[in-house]
Amino acid sequence: MSLGKSRLLILFPLLLSLYCQGQPANSSRLTLLFMGDIMGHIEQIWSAEDRVKHIYDYDTVFTYIKEVIDEADIAIANLEVTLAGPPYSGYPGFNSPSALAAACKNAGIDCMVTANNHAADRRSSGIIKTIHILDSLGIKHTGTFTDIGEKEKEYPLLLDKNGITLALLNYTYGTNGIKVKNPAVINTIDRETIAKDIEKASAKKADIVIVFLHWGNEYETIPSKSQYDLTDFLFEKGADIIIGSHPHVLQKMILTRNSYNRKGKVAVYSLGNFISNQQKLKTRGGAMARIEITKTGNDVVITDADYYLTWVYSPIEKYRKRFYVIPCSEYENKAYFFRDSVQYDKMKSFLKDSRSLLYNQNVNIYEMIYNGSAWLLNY
Repeated sequence: MSLGKSRLLILFPLLLSLYCQGQPANSSRLTLLFMGDIMGHIEQIWSAEDRVKHIYDYDTVFTYIKEVIDEADIAIANLEVTLAGPPYSGYPGFNSPSALAAACKNAGIDCMVTANNHAADRRSSGIIKTIHILDSLGIKHTGTFTDIGEKEKEYPLLLDKNGITLALLNYTYGTNGIKVKNPAVINTIDRETIAKDIEKASAKKADIVIVFLHWGNEYETIPSKSQYDLTDFLFEKGADIIIGSHPHVLQKMILTRNSYNRKGKVAVYSLGNFISNQQKLKTRGGAMARIEITKTGNDVVITDADYYLTWVYSPIEKYRKRFYVIPCSEYENKAYFFRDSVQYDKMKSFLKDSRSLLYNQNVNIYEMIYNGSAWLLNY
């Protein structure tokens, strides 16, 4: 590590700490947690099925990560499947049991973004049925709508907690060539439209504007020029946080702060997969981005940003493949936890590659490391 970078790592958290210590008693804080792609390959559906009763249960998927999710005030994930009812299917036309969403709710996920390239896999009726399922479960959502009237009424989605108001916007680059027919609506990436939606969010007195984008090139760990260009455009128009999905692998995370805008801006280009059955090493895991916001009076500041690395552990139990999302740091030194050394070695390789990528690419955003009793920042 160079001396210059070492000084930066020490100075940045120190400045934030001093800033937070000087906050008046009336200040409020909000912790956000963002997760990447929640997918539903056919092996995941088979794993969740009770083959006698023909019902589905995904709760065990979150057994080892639920405590981390619960720590956040608001947890948001990308739901990259439809919930259109049987028959169920995996790639290329994703359609999962509603039990998947129910398990997400039970695990502490509060909100889903639904605009992605698989949102229309069961056409317009699938979009509408998915929305109805999320509504029935009490899961907030945005990005797709039953009709234009619903969009005009409920968009941008406002999330209020701890005295802080968030506006959540969501768009996708496309729907794999599937035309979305009336009455369903899906948000697609268009600069002028997003700029107008950011204006609407500001008019509704949002303290923080979040834009969750399904974009970029699959399996590429370096963001594309179009991702960089769109990020610059949206920040200029007033977005505060940009979260990316779709590449299915990790990409860089950046927190910027300057003299004329102490509030801060965060760009997370891709969180990778949260849960899937993709088998390439870099697709077997992802990251959860944790962002803390502090508000004092009308002054809103992004006071912290960090991330947890996660891995999909899939052992064979009772002749069936199981799926568990685990926090890598908590299990990286617990070889005994894994049923076979191959899976452990793969997680270690994923962890090594991910740390190398994000250590060299990230700016002011660091990994949360488990020390045996608590989570600490790894500078």
